[in-house]
Amino acid sequence: MDRYPYPIARIGIIGGGQLGRMMVKAAKRLGCTCVVLDPTRSSPAGQVAGHQIVGDYHDPARLRELCESCDVTTFDIEDIDSDTLIELEREGNLIFPAPGVLAVIQDKLTQKQALRDAGIPTSPFIPMPEPNPEAFAAFGYPLVQKACRGGYDGRGVVIMSTAADYPERLPVPSLLERFIPAAKELAVLVARGRDGDCRCYPAVEMCFRPKQNVLDLLLAPADLDTATAAAAAALARRTVEALGGVGIFGIELFLTTTGELLVNEVAPRTHNSGHHTIEANMTDQFEQHLRAVVGFPLGATDQLSPAAMINLLGAPGHRGRPVIKGMAAALAIPGVCVHIYGKASTSPYRKMGHVTVLDQDLANARRKAEQVRALIEITGEDHP
Repeated sequence: MDRYPYPIARIGIIGGGQLGRMMVKAAKRLGCTCVVLDPTRSSPAGQVAGHQIVGDYHDPARLRELCESCDVTTFDIEDIDSDTLIELEREGNLIFPAPGVLAVIQDKLTQKQALRDAGIPTSPFIPMPEPNPEAFAAFGYPLVQKACRGGYDGRGVVIMSTAADYPERLPVPSLLERFIPAAKELAVLVARGRDGDCRCYPAVEMCFRPKQNVLDLLLAPADLDTATAAAAAALARRTVEALGGVGIFGIELFLTTTGELLVNEVAPRTHNSGHHTIEANMTDQFEQHLRAVVGFPLGATDQLSPAAMINLLGAPGHRGRPVIKGMAAALAIPGVCVHIYGKASTSPYRKMGHVTVLDQDLANARRKAEQVRALIEITGEDHP
């Protein structure tokens, strides 16, 4: 029977960053309450949830406290004690995406192996448990080295063009991937419900800062022919169905210079490539994720307006309490939507917010987004 006492659900969120913050806001719209687990007091998500458990993502006691106090638990980060979550799930706690899926994805090597075993096209790779120059040379340059665990926002990834770059290696268990010359880097958000219903958002193009490997500019929708756009959505959907995921998944893809689509990485959570959906799509990624994990019907994914998005990163050389410059000038531009994440301190290239620009002409949206990027600067009060 379609009747729900208020609050409709009490949702536990492991991770109190910006993704959790935007998820909490969506949960409130749906009549749900949230409890956040994060080691930082008054985390961005905790500020809006109103209830935060202060604890580490690898603390079994705090994870148990969260899951047992909520109707369903999800996460906005992958670096979690998945073994404890698997045990809690066996005891009857609802956790989505499933902890077993998280365990596969949070290790970059097991993730790649799962993709390969499912017949999902991806770049050639080999395990590299102990880096050594001979093994790198035998695999062949150019290559990409990825740490098996802990990589995020450009950390844990090194691109090496020649053997001269070997001193930059990561001294940790890792994998080597063939470097793929990509015509475009794409992402497709895929939502999959508890009932198996699966819906894709239109593919977007991601442009990265080369040195930091952090998403700098996103264009939605990606400039693709109809066949390629459909193939990207089909591949992303097949990837999530192969993993058995429930919730939103960010599927990062390479479109090669020969027109081939390869899956680069999978994120089992809301994703930086979907922030524009808050303003630009019928159902934003955060509400969609919650619909999936709570068990509601999935929403329409249609895009209502072309959009460009930029991340607002902490300025180089600055730390401490954030100082935001150029906000008024940016807000004076038609179609600009600013999101500040509420982080108490800034540091170089830390994600402090994002801006989505809506315009019926994508080229205009991009031009305005680049204008905003030149206007807004986030410095630190401690180092003006």
